[in-house]
Amino acid sequence: MSAELLTIIDLIRFGGSAFNRAGLCFGHSYDNALDEATQLTLHALHLPHDLSPVYGQARVTAEERAQVLALFRQRIEQRVPAAYLTGEAWFAGLSFKSDRRALVPRSPIAELIESGFEPWISHLQVQRALDLCTGSGCIGIAMAHHFPDWQVDCVDLSAEALSLAKENVERLLVADRVELIQSDLFAGLEGRSYELIVSNPPYVTREEVAALPDEYRFEPELGLIAGEDGLDLALRILRDAPRHLAPGGMLIVEVGESERALSRLLPELPLSWIEFKVGAMGVFVVDREALVEHADAIAALAAQRG
Repeated sequence: MSAELLTIIDLIRFGGSAFNRAGLCFGHSYDNALDEATQLTLHALHLPHDLSPVYGQARVTAEERAQVLALFRQRIEQRVPAAYLTGEAWFAGLSFKSDRRALVPRSPIAELIESGFEPWISHLQVQRALDLCTGSGCIGIAMAHHFPDWQVDCVDLSAEALSLAKENVERLLVADRVELIQSDLFAGLEGRSYELIVSNPPYVTREEVAALPDEYRFEPELGLIAGEDGLDLALRILRDAPRHLAPGGMLIVEVGESERALSRLLPELPLSWIEFKVGAMGVFVVDREALVEHADAIAALAAQRG
């Protein structure tokens, strides 16, 4: 049967059908079978990810076909996320190295970066920004790339994640304006202040992690789990952010499906939930002054988490 797959488009169509038939999960960078099949095919053929469709009818050699099909089999049989198979993930228009040291880049915050964070920071003159829980470094590095006047700190607890982030800093040539810091949230940031803090912390509940598709088993649990309601880290961030935000500074945090739980816990806190092109994605914006006003309620909830 494989001998009938003569062209690039043949392989992509075959892969898309095979992925759908196998019931794969497409939650890592790509959201459908054909896009994943396209990227795996082009990777195996050493072709650019944005190859013009006019090359779709180009014929492949028997050796090339075998390489593509081997990658397809690995995706299906082992359920490895495509970004870990290719070693690359795209975020905010940039190519990042991706491997099992950190989550695959996929936050909707990429859309905010590409849109200049408007209208949320239009009143600010940002000089320093913080990417808290940076993982692969994708958010902080993308901020430094799109806003070359900013100095960006990228913070993570995981030394392994920071080693990957370092490779991405070098890959995208932003070492002159990005500093990598190992810290448990704000613990190692004493005396540092920012006009903008952005965070995509762990926010998945233990129950949700247990129910996730196999593809998520390849990602570090440290980057996923945040207690019984997914808010253990988010509450600490809300509590401690005011000490590191400049007057008028803004905090942007992704909490995903934990949005409802957070709204129930802090109904009086004026969180603005962002609408993305695909709809609501559990990302809020709040200013420093609101956090200070509600500091006692936030601190009480955070204290309950230990």
